[in-house]
Amino acid sequence: MADLPSEMTFIRADGDGGPEVLKAARGPLPQPAEGEVLIEVVAAGVNRPDVMQRKGMYPPPPGAPETLGMEASGRVVALGAGVSTLKVGDEVCALFSGGGYAEYVCAPAVTCLPAPDGVSLVDAGGLPETFFTVWTNVFERAGLAEGQSFLVHGGTSGIGTTAIQLAVARGATVYATAGGAEKAAFCEKLGAKRGIDYRSEDFRAVLKEETGGKGVNVILDMVGGEYTDKNLKSLAVEGVLVQIAFMQGPKVQIDLTPIMLKRLNLTGSTLRSRTNLQKGMIAAALKKEVWPIIAAGKAKPIIHKTFPLEQAAEAHRLMEESSHMGKILLTTGK
Repeated sequence: MADLPSEMTFIRADGDGGPEVLKAARGPLPQPAEGEVLIEVVAAGVNRPDVMQRKGMYPPPPGAPETLGMEASGRVVALGAGVSTLKVGDEVCALFSGGGYAEYVCAPAVTCLPAPDGVSLVDAGGLPETFFTVWTNVFERAGLAEGQSFLVHGGTSGIGTTAIQLAVARGATVYATAGGAEKAAFCEKLGAKRGIDYRSEDFRAVLKEETGGKGVNVILDMVGGEYTDKNLKSLAVEGVLVQIAFMQGPKVQIDLTPIMLKRLNLTGSTLRSRTNLQKGMIAAALKKEVWPIIAAGKAKPIIHKTFPLEQAAEAHRLMEESSHMGKILLTTGK
């Protein structure tokens, strides 16, 4: 740490509220604890949970930094005690519980992955949160397999663009909802068999026609609300609905009969609160199963726009407009 600066720029939230509460500030560099590394950040991903935290609706786990940001890419500049799998100078992308909106961040060594071949270090900043989330929910929990069918809602979001690419690369037939004809066409460009414009089409009716009434095997949903009942009725026999967020709210009134008649599974998960060991297991699976897919050019982080770190408020405004297609990144110029 002796050769590093004593202070860094980071983004501070002056209370809960709109994007305007995010302001650049100066503060001391974090110190890597046992099992952690210090990363000089090149790019940090902006995600929906960051927006919720800024509004006071998603507090960080105990012990996590108050600074927003759960993923970043950059170079390892210091090692905490007991770290032997990484070395100073390694270019990595990492998942962590907070602190990413900064020039330096600490991350558990087990959740650091090498920047994949063919992906720039900047773009790698948009990998961890969505790839960890999609892998553990769609492939580990729901067991989406080659030859099966899959629906992802919000197909042009960071989660959606990742889910489409990975599902297609692993041999599934993919459907995706999105807001508007342009976004629906973008989903098809990424490999979806059918992009569904939820503003003008009923996704349940489209899926019924597309699948000959059978329904799809797996649905990944972050909407909740009125979608929940329609999701259950859109699943095939022994299908799986995976819930990862509730943009329309978590409290719903639904008909549970399809669960019994079709032997459905309703599950869900969060990522941020899991232990480092659990996240490390996901990272190991990604390195083995997904990084070769990226290296082969069959998947990549879809980057919509980058902003300088100091313009985090503008990045959040764009996120809340929901006009983006892919990831939004903050860059440090490192």
